[in-house]
Amino acid sequence: MLNHAYNDFFHYLQVERGLSDNTLISYKRDLNRYTEKMTKEKHSTWNEIHRVDIINFLYQLRDEGKSAATIARTISSIRQFHHFLLREEIVNHDATLHIETPKKERKLPDTLSVEEVDKLLNINGTTPLDIRNKAMLELMYATGLRVSELVSLKTDDLHLTMGFVRCFGKGSKERIVPLGDVAEKAVENYLQYSRQNLLKKNRDERVLFLNQHGRPMTRQGFWKILKKLTTNAHITKDITPHTLRHSFATHLLENGADLRAVQEMLGHSDISTTQIYTHVTKTRLKDMYKSFHPRA
Repeated sequence: MLNHAYNDFFHYLQVERGLSDNTLISYKRDLNRYTEKMTKEKHSTWNEIHRVDIINFLYQLRDEGKSAATIARTISSIRQFHHFLLREEIVNHDATLHIETPKKERKLPDTLSVEEVDKLLNINGTTPLDIRNKAMLELMYATGLRVSELVSLKTDDLHLTMGFVRCFGKGSKERIVPLGDVAEKAVENYLQYSRQNLLKKNRDERVLFLNQHGRPMTRQGFWKILKKLTTNAHITKDITPHTLRHSFATHLLENGADLRAVQEMLGHSDISTTQIYTHVTKTRLKDMYKSFHPRA
């Protein structure tokens, strides 16, 4: 009896709603386990199932170590199914009523320690590419720019005498970010000793950072450079361009920066996005406490 309505639901999803094969597979994965559980509980009709039965099933998933994201997706599948049952008058009540979806865990971003940043940015070569690489990394760590923002910078976005850089983030929103002395000097060196050599015949190119062929640096190109520099610095962490952005925000907050100021510099429209970095600093505080407190 349970399987009859179950099959009707998937026919409805496929024919009437036209869902993709991948979405149908996800629904089936979630609802197969749910149906098996309800069958083992000796339920012969869907109308016998109530909120407490679904709650017990969700507790079972949690005890098995399923993530909040998996449980949230399962609840969504079960809810859609029971709404279908109600609409088709197979049941006379909504068993999913008042079942809350758990908040998904926010993965804490990977960050570098100050010492690791120093090792990564310790680029002392004098070739045009070395000077460019140092300028790119110093600028990224000093401003927290996204890699897409970094490679999109134009030469006239720099205001070195005023100590800031202008960039355009998501939604083409313009923001002004301060530039520290070290990054400012690295960029000045790049403009003076490197960029002219890289330009080659492309004298009208306005993009700030160029590859060895005189064309604009790409995200993929920057990624490869970062991987190579990470290896050269003997850093074993899996570093991405976003790691420097995360490190920028974390180090500012650890040294007492205002959350709103960090939000502005990162270009976050919602401060809740920025607040994940406070979780990072709290985690480090806990680790420090456990390491050094005699009764921890």
